Amino acid sequence: MTTTVSGISIEYEIKGEGPCVLFLHGWGSSYRLFEGLIAAVSKKYTALALDLPGFGGSGEPPVPWSVDDYCRFVCEFLLSLGLSPEVLIGHSFGGRLMIKLLADNSLAGVKKAVFIDSAGIKPKPSLKSRARLAVYKAGKAVLGLPPIKALFPDALERLRRSRGSEDYKNASPVMRGTLVKAVNEDLKGLLPKIGVPSLLIWGTLDTATPISDGELFESLIPDAGLVRVENGSHYSFLDNPVLCTRAISSFLSIPY
Repeated sequence: MTTTVSGISIEYEIKGEGPCVLFLHGWGSSYRLFEGLIAAVSKKYTALALDLPGFGGSGEPPVPWSVDDYCRFVCEFLLSLGLSPEVLIGHSFGGRLMIKLLADNSLAGVKKAVFIDSAGIKPKPSLKSRARLAVYKAGKAVLGLPPIKALFPDALERLRRSRGSEDYKNASPVMRGTLVKAVNEDLKGLLPKIGVPSLLIWGTLDTATPISDGELFESLIPDAGLVRVENGSHYSFLDNPVLCTRAISSFLSIPY
């Protein structure tokens, strides 16, 4: 299905009947990765999932967005459909949005939350990464000088791309700016403000948001329990769909 919200074309899926469960996908992904979980959840609930602006089949935001911008958009999307979710399920970047939405009570009707390999905690930079950042900043300053820029017009962009992650390299200019805004915001201080029971699902071999992040989530969210997916990656719900589906079904009292 498609709809237009705030001038942006949005692709989404809605399946089942009952209270609404909203799925929020990760960076560079699509709601389609949730198909197995959507099928399970829709046995008891109305499963609602969308491609966030800039991902999948949805249009990009007009300018680089912050996490707050995405949260406001999610609320507008729900309002446009006349739905109020009782449960949030988010992976990675989707979990980052959930932290904000739950901490400031933007979605007052939410009763439960499921965080899967969630983003939101800014890692402490190592000595090596700090040294690389210093070199990058020095190179950026030199290559940004008008005479140098005129002689080597593509050099600064090549420098940016050489330092960026795969997500950064594969993104459009608008989404690169969005990614920078997202990863530079540490949401750890908001976790104690999450006032709903929260299920945490984490891959033990996740290198993007390590299991230590999941353990920190568990210690800071007042009512939270952590399910470890052994040998699971950042996509633990795809690595072990049986375990993840059973955990979520149990948490939401869905017959499995």
